[in-house]
Amino acid sequence: MADFLMQKDIPLPKKIFSNKLLKRSYLNLILSLLILPASLNRVLAQTSYPFKVAQDRMFFHDEIDREQKRYQKLESIVLVSLDSVMKIKVHDAIILKIDDLQQRIEGDSSMNTNVKKRYLRGLQALVRGFNDYVNRRDFPPSMALALVEAFRKAMVLDRKNESIEPIVEEYSYGVGVILVDCFLLPYENQGIRPSRYILLRKYCGLHPSEILNQLQNHLDAPFADSLIIVAGHRDLGQLYDFASAHNSLGARIRESQDTLVHVIGQMASSRSGQLYLPFLDNLLKGRIRMEDIDRVKDDGVAYYKLLVKTRLDYAARLLPPQRDTALEMDKLTQMLTNKARDVFVNIINGLHDKPDPVRFKVLEPLSAEELYYLIVLSEDVIYTSSYVRGVYPGIFQRMKIPRGDSLIMWTHGDYFRKFIKMAAAYNTLDQFLGTMTKENGYTVMKAFVIGLEKASEEDAVDVADSYSSIFEKNKSLARFVLNAVKWNYSRNLSAGNRKGIVIYNLLQTLFESADSSSKVDLSEKLGIPPIYSVNYNSLKDSMGRVVEQAFFYGGDEDKDGLVSFSDFLGLFRGKPEWKITENPQWVTINSTRGKPVWIFANKPLTGENDPDENATDALDEFLEKKNMHPAIYIHRGHSYHVSSTLKRLRASAKIVVLGSCGGYNSLSEVLKISDDAHIISSKQVGTRTVNEPILQAINNDLISGKNIDWLNMWKDLGYKFRNDPVAKDRFDDYIPPYKNLGAIFIKAYRRAMEQP
Repeated sequence: MADFLMQKDIPLPKKIFSNKLLKRSYLNLILSLLILPASLNRVLAQTSYPFKVAQDRMFFHDEIDREQKRYQKLESIVLVSLDSVMKIKVHDAIILKIDDLQQRIEGDSSMNTNVKKRYLRGLQALVRGFNDYVNRRDFPPSMALALVEAFRKAMVLDRKNESIEPIVEEYSYGVGVILVDCFLLPYENQGIRPSRYILLRKYCGLHPSEILNQLQNHLDAPFADSLIIVAGHRDLGQLYDFASAHNSLGARIRESQDTLVHVIGQMASSRSGQLYLPFLDNLLKGRIRMEDIDRVKDDGVAYYKLLVKTRLDYAARLLPPQRDTALEMDKLTQMLTNKARDVFVNIINGLHDKPDPVRFKVLEPLSAEELYYLIVLSEDVIYTSSYVRGVYPGIFQRMKIPRGDSLIMWTHGDYFRKFIKMAAAYNTLDQFLGTMTKENGYTVMKAFVIGLEKASEEDAVDVADSYSSIFEKNKSLARFVLNAVKWNYSRNLSAGNRKGIVIYNLLQTLFESADSSSKVDLSEKLGIPPIYSVNYNSLKDSMGRVVEQAFFYGGDEDKDGLVSFSDFLGLFRGKPEWKITENPQWVTINSTRGKPVWIFANKPLTGENDPDENATDALDEFLEKKNMHPAIYIHRGHSYHVSSTLKRLRASAKIVVLGSCGGYNSLSEVLKISDDAHIISSKQVGTRTVNEPILQAINNDLISGKNIDWLNMWKDLGYKFRNDPVAKDRFDDYIPPYKNLGAIFIKAYRRAMEQP
């Protein structure tokens, strides 16, 4: 037997070190590996061997050398992430240690020629596998050392006709994958099949999200059922998707003895399975049966009521002492949101021109808590009139004792910051707080501000967004909120809570800036780009043009789209400084005087297959081909179309005019796309009476090549509306970029949290 294979460190070929000069040459060669790759390759790319090779095995040695030369060509690329010492070790493993194994295999008299060919072929597979996989996921270059050592150990076992399984178990997944390929031909080592199961288990341990994908082709694995349970408990949504498939894996999931996996399998086997998922936690706890869901799942109102009941249960469990987060609570929230909008809010919005008894009839079966969830889950779609005339007053009409503090207690404080923020935006906050004692009112507002270091970013943005409205309507309450923010800042400062320090410091700065008598430069103080103006040069593209894109929506659900589009064109039609060009899908408006401004707007088309969306697709493609990247985006349409507009935004956006409810989701999405965008939004529903003067003011500045000065522009617009109380009231609901505290907070907060 070749007992050299049992040695841990394989010695270098003796022939290389036949004299001192060669020793010194070798050391110099290794030290110059990184700076003289070309000369190194010439030395190592010799075609003769420093040991005797039988003619019938020359082919196998040459194949190994060919793979080594291939490695040398890849070396400067694949080793770039390693330090100089590790680079030398990897090179040593793939070149010198492989060379040594070649020599020892060739010279081992205890092996016959077929055995030698087998192991030489294995060495070729080793180097080839390293070249093929290196730097891919799970195959770091540094594995070369372990790979050669693992091959040596496996070769010892294979010589004894023993399984290489223990070696595959000992080493990493990447090493194991290549090693298995080394012992396949001309006959398989007896450990190949069990080794493949070991590799499957290791891969799934590294990438648990891919367990079910892998099991589709490996259901014969002895641990398949255990992996299904692991994967299922990790990602119930993924488990549901696989369980619903009509294949062997789907059947295996549905037959699982694990309670959770089995229940998911039952749901997935039903065409109404998605309707059961929101109730999963209570189903597992025996607090509800699938039969109970079956009785209501086809009735939109009854199903919504059951969702609210379950949400209230889950919300209560989140509070002390339980602090229990229900399974699939996100699924419940999403389903509750969808039903709130589809079954109720979209209906009452669509009937905005009908008498209130007709418009709000669909709300009659709902309780105060159920109306509460309509509000907090429909921020970005509910109309002002739907909120003010129907849903909000309906809450108190259904309470025997109409008290706001009772409502918050009944709903366990769930989404209460969103409710307060919306009450401030729709000017109902004073009325809401007036339904309770003054002491309780201040307690509610204190709770509104406290604990944001443990809350989501959206909660903090809701607090920031509400302050402008509070300050405008109730200075005393605004002072209380500001003092509460200062107190919380001191509390977090003492506790050393970085997130809390950042949040409350930002809120204090923003709130103090809301007072027009203060001279707080938010850009300078928060370390964010200018918010009071937009430099004209920043809006120009590489051709010196300012490009704008406006989005309009047609269809039966938005009949106002055609009117809005016509009014929009009226801003430019017949004006000598503008030229309008039309095609069947969009209009092009470009300036004929002053600086070059190009405005593109899709037509709000009606008909089958979303013709206005197709028109926008065609316009986007045209702009891309012409290398025109809009710096200004304008949304014209109801709030439920905002998400469609946001999908079209590009990083080139510098100004975004939403013209409709600027809820957290809208602001956050805009700033994810362009983190320095200036956003104009409305606390309530946008209107052409205000939209068009704003757009006109912006375009006038652009033609003149002026910077956009929001402070002066808003002052001039306020003066313009001074004699029209209705227009002035609507204009006051519009939020310029420098007063959009929610957007400013998001910018500053994300920037601050990115800093070390």
